[in-house]
Amino acid sequence: MSQTVIVLKGDQTGQELLEEALRILDPKVTGIEIDFEYFDLSLAYRRQTNNQVVWEAARAMTKAGYGLKAATITPEGKGDVGSPNAILREALDAQVIVRTGRPLPGINPVVDLKSPITVVRMAVGDAYGAKEWREGKGAEEKAYRTEGISREICQYVAEYAFRHARSVGGKVFGGPKYTVSPIYEGMLKEEMDAAAARYPDVPYEPQLIDATYALLCRAHGEALVIPALNRDGDCLSDLVLQMFGSIAGAESLVIGFEADLSPRVVMAEAPHGTAPALEGKNEANPLAMILAGAALLRTFPDGKARACGIAIEKSAFRCLEAGVCTGDLGGTATTREFTQAVIDGLGKNW
Repeated sequence: MSQTVIVLKGDQTGQELLEEALRILDPKVTGIEIDFEYFDLSLAYRRQTNNQVVWEAARAMTKAGYGLKAATITPEGKGDVGSPNAILREALDAQVIVRTGRPLPGINPVVDLKSPITVVRMAVGDAYGAKEWREGKGAEEKAYRTEGISREICQYVAEYAFRHARSVGGKVFGGPKYTVSPIYEGMLKEEMDAAAARYPDVPYEPQLIDATYALLCRAHGEALVIPALNRDGDCLSDLVLQMFGSIAGAESLVIGFEADLSPRVVMAEAPHGTAPALEGKNEANPLAMILAGAALLRTFPDGKARACGIAIEKSAFRCLEAGVCTGDLGGTATTREFTQAVIDGLGKNW
Protein backbone atom coordinates (compact mmCIF):
# COMPACT_ATOMS: atom_id res chain seq x y z
CA MET A 1 0.00 0.00 0.00
CA SER A 2 1.34 3.40 -1.00
CA GLN A 3 2.13 6.01 1.65
CA THR A 4 1.51 9.70 0.96
CA VAL A 5 4.26 12.15 1.92
CA ILE A 6 3.64 15.89 1.79
CA VAL A 7 6.61 17.68 0.24
CA LEU A 8 7.10 21.31 1.25
CA LYS A 9 9.17 23.13 -1.34
CA GLY A 10 11.51 25.89 -0.16
CA ASP A 11 13.97 28.57 -1.14
CA GLN A 12 17.46 28.78 -2.68
CA THR A 13 19.67 25.81 -1.75
CA GLY A 14 16.91 24.59 0.55
CA GLN A 15 14.92 23.63 -2.53
CA GLU A 16 17.96 22.28 -4.36
CA LEU A 17 18.84 19.95 -1.49
CA LEU A 18 15.23 18.81 -1.12
CA GLU A 19 15.38 17.68 -4.74
CA GLU A 20 18.50 15.65 -3.95
CA ALA A 21 16.76 13.88 -1.07
CA LEU A 22 13.80 13.12 -3.33
CA ARG A 23 16.15 11.50 -5.85
CA ILE A 24 16.98 8.93 -3.19
CA LEU A 25 13.38 8.52 -1.99
CA ASP A 26 12.19 7.83 -5.53
CA PRO A 27 10.32 4.49 -5.48
CA LYS A 28 12.46 3.40 -8.44
CA VAL A 29 15.48 3.65 -6.13
CA THR A 30 14.04 2.40 -2.83
CA GLY A 31 11.23 0.12 -3.93
CA ILE A 32 9.08 1.83 -1.28
CA GLU A 33 5.71 2.94 -2.63
CA ILE A 34 5.37 6.65 -1.85
CA ASP A 35 3.03 9.20 -3.38
CA PHE A 36 4.48 12.69 -3.12
CA GLU A 37 2.11 15.63 -2.85
CA TYR A 38 3.76 19.03 -3.33
CA PHE A 39 3.15 22.44 -1.76
CA ASP A 40 5.16 25.53 -2.69
CA LEU A 41 6.41 27.20 0.51
CA SER A 42 8.85 29.49 -1.26
CA LEU A 43 8.88 33.04 0.07
CA ALA A 44 7.37 34.38 -3.13
CA TYR A 45 4.38 32.04 -3.00
CA ARG A 46 3.86 32.50 0.73
CA ARG A 47 3.63 36.22 0.08
CA GLN A 48 1.36 35.69 -2.89
CA THR A 49 -1.06 33.58 -0.85
CA ASN A 50 -0.59 35.48 2.43
CA ASN A 51 0.55 32.21 4.04
CA GLN A 52 -2.59 30.30 3.05
CA VAL A 53 -0.38 27.74 1.28
CA VAL A 54 1.32 27.00 4.62
CA TRP A 55 -2.00 26.26 6.31
CA GLU A 56 -3.09 24.12 3.34
CA ALA A 57 0.16 22.15 3.53
CA ALA A 58 -0.32 21.61 7.25
CA ARG A 59 -3.84 20.28 6.72
CA ALA A 60 -2.59 17.89 4.06
CA MET A 61 0.25 16.75 6.31
CA THR A 62 -2.11 16.17 9.22
CA LYS A 63 -4.18 13.91 6.97
CA ALA A 64 -1.22 12.05 5.47
CA GLY A 65 0.80 11.84 8.68
CA TYR A 66 4.16 12.53 7.02
CA GLY A 67 5.97 15.51 5.56
CA LEU A 68 9.39 16.46 4.20
CA LYS A 69 10.27 20.15 4.29
CA ALA A 70 12.95 22.16 2.53
CA ALA A 71 14.69 25.08 4.21
CA THR A 72 12.80 28.34 3.70
CA ILE A 73 13.51 32.05 4.04
CA THR A 74 12.04 33.89 7.01
CA PRO A 75 11.84 37.60 6.11
CA GLU A 76 12.83 40.06 8.82
CA GLY A 77 10.46 42.88 7.91
CA LYS A 78 7.61 43.60 10.29
CA GLY A 79 4.24 42.74 8.78
CA ASP A 80 5.74 40.26 6.30
CA VAL A 81 4.74 36.59 6.14
CA GLY A 82 7.14 35.57 8.92
CA SER A 83 8.29 32.03 9.63
CA PRO A 84 6.42 29.12 8.06
CA ASN A 85 7.88 26.88 10.77
CA ALA A 86 5.91 28.61 13.50
CA ILE A 87 2.69 28.25 11.52
CA LEU A 88 3.35 24.59 10.74
CA ARG A 89 4.05 23.69 14.37
CA GLU A 90 0.84 25.36 15.46
CA ALA A 91 -1.28 23.93 12.66
CA LEU A 92 0.10 20.42 13.13
CA ASP A 93 -0.47 20.65 16.88
CA ALA A 94 3.12 19.46 17.22
CA GLN A 95 4.52 18.84 20.68
CA VAL A 96 8.15 17.83 20.23
CA ILE A 97 11.16 18.75 18.09
CA VAL A 98 13.96 16.18 17.92
CA ARG A 99 17.47 16.92 16.66
CA THR A 100 20.42 14.55 16.80
CA GLY A 101 24.10 15.34 16.44
CA ARG A 102 26.36 12.43 15.59
CA PRO A 103 30.03 11.71 14.79
CA LEU A 104 30.87 12.18 11.11
CA PRO A 105 33.61 10.08 9.50
CA GLY A 106 36.64 12.25 8.77
CA ILE A 107 35.38 15.20 10.84
CA ASN A 108 36.99 16.00 14.17
CA PRO A 109 34.45 17.02 16.82
CA VAL A 110 35.09 19.91 19.20
CA VAL A 111 35.46 17.41 22.05
CA ASP A 112 35.93 13.65 22.01
CA LEU A 113 32.41 12.47 21.19
CA LYS A 114 31.92 8.80 20.39
CA SER A 115 28.11 8.57 20.28
CA PRO A 116 25.10 10.65 19.20
CA ILE A 117 23.50 13.35 21.34
CA THR A 118 19.78 13.96 20.84
CA VAL A 119 17.92 17.03 22.05
CA VAL A 120 14.19 16.48 22.64
CA ARG A 121 12.64 19.91 22.96
CA MET A 122 9.17 21.38 23.35
CA ALA A 123 7.77 22.47 20.00
CA VAL A 124 5.45 25.10 21.50
CA GLY A 125 5.15 27.36 24.52
CA ASP A 126 7.80 28.64 26.92
CA ALA A 127 9.55 31.79 25.66
CA TYR A 128 8.07 31.41 22.16
CA GLY A 129 4.76 33.20 21.78
CA ALA A 130 5.08 34.71 25.26
CA LYS A 131 3.32 37.98 26.00
CA GLU A 132 5.85 40.81 26.38
CA TRP A 133 5.53 44.43 27.45
CA ARG A 134 7.45 47.35 28.95
CA GLU A 135 6.57 49.84 31.63
CA GLY A 136 8.18 53.12 32.67
CA LYS A 137 10.63 55.42 30.94
CA GLY A 138 14.35 56.05 30.83
CA ALA A 139 16.49 54.23 33.37
CA GLU A 140 13.31 53.18 35.20
CA GLU A 141 11.91 51.33 32.19
CA LYS A 142 11.31 47.64 32.83
CA ALA A 143 10.50 44.78 30.48
CA TYR A 144 8.21 41.88 31.36
CA ARG A 145 7.32 38.58 29.79
CA THR A 146 4.61 36.06 30.62
CA GLU A 147 5.49 32.53 29.53
CA GLY A 148 3.64 29.26 29.86
CA ILE A 149 4.15 25.52 29.49
CA SER A 150 1.67 22.69 29.94
CA ARG A 151 1.99 19.39 31.75
CA GLU A 152 0.80 17.65 28.60
CA ILE A 153 3.75 18.94 26.57
CA CYS A 154 6.13 18.09 29.43
CA GLN A 155 4.77 14.53 29.37
CA TYR A 156 5.33 14.20 25.62
CA VAL A 157 8.90 15.49 25.88
CA ALA A 158 9.80 13.21 28.79
CA GLU A 159 8.11 10.13 27.35
CA TYR A 160 9.71 10.52 23.93
CA ALA A 161 13.12 11.11 25.50
CA PHE A 162 12.99 7.85 27.43
CA ARG A 163 11.60 5.88 24.51
CA HIS A 164 14.31 7.23 22.23
CA ALA A 165 17.03 6.56 24.80
CA ARG A 166 15.85 2.97 25.11
CA SER A 167 15.85 2.52 21.32
CA VAL A 168 19.44 3.78 20.93
CA GLY A 169 20.83 2.28 24.15
CA GLY A 170 21.46 5.74 25.55
CA LYS A 171 21.01 7.73 28.74
CA VAL A 172 18.49 10.46 29.50
CA PHE A 173 20.62 13.36 30.64
CA GLY A 174 20.20 16.99 31.67
CA GLY A 175 17.02 18.92 32.35
CA PRO A 176 15.68 22.36 33.32
CA LYS A 177 16.74 24.74 36.10
CA TYR A 178 14.19 23.25 38.50
CA THR A 179 15.95 24.44 41.66
CA VAL A 180 15.52 28.11 40.73
CA SER A 181 12.09 27.60 39.13
CA PRO A 182 10.42 24.70 40.97
CA ILE A 183 6.89 25.64 39.85
CA TYR A 184 7.51 26.48 36.18
CA GLU A 185 10.60 24.50 35.14
CA GLY A 186 9.97 21.95 37.86
CA MET A 187 6.99 20.69 35.89
CA LEU A 188 9.28 19.22 33.24
CA LYS A 189 11.52 17.70 35.93
CA GLU A 190 8.46 16.05 37.53
CA GLU A 191 7.54 14.44 34.22
CA MET A 192 11.13 13.34 33.64
CA ASP A 193 11.13 11.64 37.05
CA ALA A 194 7.76 10.01 36.30
CA ALA A 195 9.04 8.70 32.96
CA ALA A 196 12.17 7.38 34.67
CA ALA A 197 9.94 5.33 36.96
CA ARG A 198 8.16 3.89 33.90
CA TYR A 199 11.47 3.03 32.22
CA PRO A 200 13.70 1.68 35.00
CA ASP A 201 15.93 0.00 32.41
CA VAL A 202 16.92 3.37 30.88
CA PRO A 203 19.87 5.14 32.56
CA TYR A 204 18.82 8.53 33.95
CA GLU A 205 21.11 11.38 35.03
CA PRO A 206 19.14 14.59 35.62
CA GLN A 207 21.20 17.79 35.64
CA LEU A 208 20.40 21.48 35.84
CA ILE A 209 20.58 23.23 32.48
CA ASP A 210 23.78 25.13 33.31
CA ALA A 211 25.46 21.93 34.46
CA THR A 212 24.20 20.25 31.30
CA TYR A 213 26.06 22.77 29.15
CA ALA A 214 29.22 22.38 31.21
CA LEU A 215 29.16 18.60 31.23
CA LEU A 216 28.58 18.42 27.48
CA CYS A 217 32.06 19.90 27.04
CA ARG A 218 33.73 16.73 28.27
CA ALA A 219 34.35 13.52 26.32
CA HIS A 220 31.35 11.24 25.95
CA GLY A 221 31.31 7.57 25.10
CA GLU A 222 27.57 6.93 25.47
CA ALA A 223 24.56 8.17 23.59
CA LEU A 224 22.77 11.00 25.39
CA VAL A 225 19.16 12.14 25.12
CA ILE A 226 18.40 15.58 26.60
CA PRO A 227 14.79 16.63 27.34
CA ALA A 228 14.46 20.40 27.28
CA LEU A 229 12.17 23.39 27.48
CA ASN A 230 11.53 25.15 24.18
CA ARG A 231 14.08 27.97 24.64
CA ASP A 232 16.72 25.74 26.29
CA GLY A 233 16.29 23.12 23.58
CA ASP A 234 16.66 25.66 20.80
CA CYS A 235 20.00 26.80 22.23
CA LEU A 236 21.15 23.27 23.08
CA SER A 237 20.41 22.01 19.56
CA ASP A 238 22.63 24.63 17.96
CA LEU A 239 25.44 23.86 20.39
CA VAL A 240 25.21 20.08 20.15
CA LEU A 241 25.17 19.97 16.35
CA GLN A 242 28.26 22.18 16.13
CA MET A 243 30.06 20.12 18.78
CA PHE A 244 30.27 17.34 16.20
CA GLY A 245 32.12 19.65 13.79
CA SER A 246 29.27 20.27 11.34
CA ILE A 247 25.48 20.47 11.28
CA ALA A 248 25.60 18.52 8.02
CA GLY A 249 25.14 15.18 9.76
CA ALA A 250 21.91 16.00 11.56
CA GLU A 251 18.21 15.95 10.80
CA SER A 252 15.28 17.56 12.56
CA LEU A 253 11.90 15.95 13.27
CA VAL A 254 8.77 17.85 14.29
CA ILE A 255 6.34 15.40 15.88
CA GLY A 256 2.70 15.50 16.93
CA PHE A 257 1.43 12.65 19.10
CA GLU A 258 -1.75 10.69 19.67
CA ALA A 259 -3.18 10.44 23.18
CA ASP A 260 -1.33 7.13 23.65
CA LEU A 261 1.95 8.94 22.81
CA SER A 262 2.33 7.25 19.44
CA PRO A 263 3.33 9.59 16.57
CA ARG A 264 0.35 11.15 14.76
CA VAL A 265 2.26 13.35 12.32
CA VAL A 266 5.99 13.65 11.55
CA MET A 267 7.67 16.39 9.54
CA ALA A 268 11.34 15.88 8.70
CA GLU A 269 13.72 18.64 7.64
CA ALA A 270 17.36 19.68 7.71
CA PRO A 271 18.35 21.99 10.59
CA HIS A 272 20.34 24.36 8.37
CA GLY A 273 19.23 27.39 6.37
CA THR A 274 19.01 28.25 2.68
CA ALA A 275 22.70 29.20 2.06
CA PRO A 276 22.02 31.74 -0.71
CA ALA A 277 25.73 32.09 -1.52
CA LEU A 278 25.76 28.48 -2.74
CA GLU A 279 22.58 28.59 -4.79
CA GLY A 280 23.00 27.18 -8.28
CA LYS A 281 26.63 26.18 -7.76
CA ASN A 282 26.14 22.44 -7.19
CA GLU A 283 28.35 22.73 -4.09
CA ALA A 284 25.96 22.57 -1.11
CA ASN A 285 26.02 19.51 1.12
CA PRO A 286 22.83 17.40 0.79
CA LEU A 287 23.68 15.07 3.68
CA ALA A 288 21.35 16.60 6.28
CA MET A 289 18.42 16.61 3.86
CA ILE A 290 19.17 13.02 2.88
CA LEU A 291 19.26 12.04 6.55
CA ALA A 292 15.93 13.82 7.06
CA GLY A 293 14.39 11.66 4.35
CA ALA A 294 15.91 8.54 5.88
CA ALA A 295 14.62 9.48 9.33
CA LEU A 296 11.13 9.99 7.92
CA LEU A 297 11.17 6.48 6.47
CA ARG A 298 12.17 5.10 9.87
CA THR A 299 8.91 6.44 11.32
CA PHE A 300 6.72 4.55 8.81
CA PRO A 301 4.73 1.60 10.17
CA ASP A 302 6.02 -0.64 7.38
CA GLY A 303 9.10 -2.61 8.37
CA LYS A 304 10.55 -2.49 4.86
CA ALA A 305 10.39 1.31 4.85
CA ARG A 306 12.08 1.50 8.23
CA ALA A 307 14.84 -0.83 7.04
CA CYS A 308 15.27 1.32 3.94
CA GLY A 309 15.70 4.43 6.08
CA ILE A 310 18.47 2.71 8.00
CA ALA A 311 20.08 1.56 4.74
CA ILE A 312 20.08 5.11 3.32
CA GLU A 313 21.77 6.46 6.43
CA LYS A 314 24.39 3.71 6.33
CA SER A 315 25.08 4.33 2.65
CA ALA A 316 25.57 8.05 3.27
CA PHE A 317 28.05 7.43 6.07
CA ARG A 318 29.92 4.82 4.03
CA CYS A 319 30.41 7.54 1.41
CA LEU A 320 31.98 9.79 4.04
CA GLU A 321 34.20 6.96 5.24
CA ALA A 322 35.38 6.50 1.64
CA GLY A 323 36.18 10.21 1.38
CA VAL A 324 33.28 10.98 -0.93
CA CYS A 325 31.91 14.28 0.43
CA THR A 326 31.33 17.89 -0.48
CA GLY A 327 33.80 20.72 0.03
CA ASP A 328 32.50 21.78 3.46
CA LEU A 329 33.59 18.38 4.80
CA GLY A 330 36.96 18.47 3.01
CA GLY A 331 35.98 16.57 -0.13
CA THR A 332 35.64 17.36 -3.82
CA ALA A 333 32.25 15.84 -4.65
CA THR A 334 29.53 18.07 -6.00
CA THR A 335 26.04 18.08 -4.54
CA ARG A 336 24.68 15.75 -7.20
CA GLU A 337 27.77 13.52 -7.16
CA PHE A 338 27.38 12.88 -3.44
CA THR A 339 23.70 12.03 -3.86
CA GLN A 340 24.52 9.65 -6.69
CA ALA A 341 27.19 7.97 -4.56
CA VAL A 342 24.58 7.38 -1.84
CA ILE A 343 22.19 5.92 -4.41
CA ASP A 344 24.92 3.68 -5.84
CA GLY A 345 25.84 2.47 -2.35
CA LEU A 346 22.21 1.83 -1.54
CA GLY A 347 21.79 -0.22 -4.69
CA LYS A 348 24.53 -2.56 -3.57
CA ASN A 349 23.09 -3.12 -0.12
CA TRP A 350 19.34 -2.79 -0.43
